[in-house]
Amino acid sequence: NRREVWRLRRGENGAKLRSRSLQSGQERHYEGERGAERKVRAELANGEAHYYEGEQGAERKVRLVYASGNVKYYEGGQGAERKVRAA
Repeated sequence: NRREVWRLRRGENGAKLRSRSLQSGQERHYEGERGAERKVRAELANGEAHYYEGEQGAERKVRLVYASGNVKYYEGGQGAERKVRAA
């Protein structure tokens, strides 16, 4: 599974901003300082966008936006997220 990675280059920072799987087409977006980057969004080839909150290693899904525009909201810790609302 080949992966492309873009990094922010400002002085010594070099934090990871985004990675994309060339095989699946999934693209992941990150925020944070180098070494503490946390996943904030994953975009799938089918048009879905998954949004995350939390520190590195404890990111939890908070929202899922479908290509159709439908949205599901989630609460709970990583791995225990549960849908609480759909719009």
